[in-house]
Amino acid sequence: MKPGSVKHYKTLSELHEGNHWSAPENPMFSLIGCQSSCQLGEREFTVDAYVIAFKKLKSGVIMYGRTPYDSNNGSMYFMKPRQVIGIKGVEFEEAGFMIFIHEDYLSGHELHSSIQKYGFFDYEVNEALHLSPKEEETIWELRDKILTEYNNNQDEYSREIMLGHIASILNYSQRFYKRQFINRTVISGKTVTRFNSVLQQYIGNGGLQEKGLPSVHYMAEKMNISSRYLSDLLKQETGKTALELIHLALISEAKNLLRSADRGVAEIAYYLGFENTSYFTRLFKKQTGLKPLEFRKQPVN
Repeated sequence: MKPGSVKHYKTLSELHEGNHWSAPENPMFSLIGCQSSCQLGEREFTVDAYVIAFKKLKSGVIMYGRTPYDSNNGSMYFMKPRQVIGIKGVEFEEAGFMIFIHEDYLSGHELHSSIQKYGFFDYEVNEALHLSPKEEETIWELRDKILTEYNNNQDEYSREIMLGHIASILNYSQRFYKRQFINRTVISGKTVTRFNSVLQQYIGNGGLQEKGLPSVHYMAEKMNISSRYLSDLLKQETGKTALELIHLALISEAKNLLRSADRGVAEIAYYLGFENTSYFTRLFKKQTGLKPLEFRKQPVN
């Protein structure tokens, strides 16, 4: 393989062979225990599988989605199929594990669709889940149950049992992330305050007229955070997603212009970055219950 190239593994058997691990007990599901190292080598690779991992790094860097992860906390992180993973000089502080679930293993199971609802598969690795000792114990207990089933002579019940435990890990992780969001808010301040500051700066600097509506990706990039993590944080703080908050800010601007400026609806829509008046009108009515002209004609109480 050429230096700098990314190795892709279509099967878990290829992944195991490429990393000099023993063959997986199940060609679609594997569990790897890590002591001081998982023998991943120093290269970039992708795999047609979901990955759930728990590690506490002593040294080195893991790259996931081109973002470095160098935390020395006991952390869980979640990877979706074909996401680039890179390893460099990694040593682990203590035991960890990696679970690989080939995407085909989920076919016909409820997890095939429900796994999409877990936003943390789209987080960057520097937004990993940092576990408390009690939370860590819960995850290890579920891992041990999976390991017991994995090492048994697998039968027609094995898939349902192992994926049931995976579902439990994902549900607990969702709960633990919620706790982390709350703790993060206390430590770093309200995300919504920073979000609104970036948004108002964009509006104030003529971004709407020059570039149109700001995307969630743009807002997240300005805040040095992934789009999915940003929306989940804002949802926790405000009950609304990033896109909903962008729309609310724009409608607030629209209300002000409808009340104070002698401009037509089409002109206001264009000024606010909307590509067409009908989309602006639909969004305005959705947020206020009134069309723009109906709002303008309403008396100010």
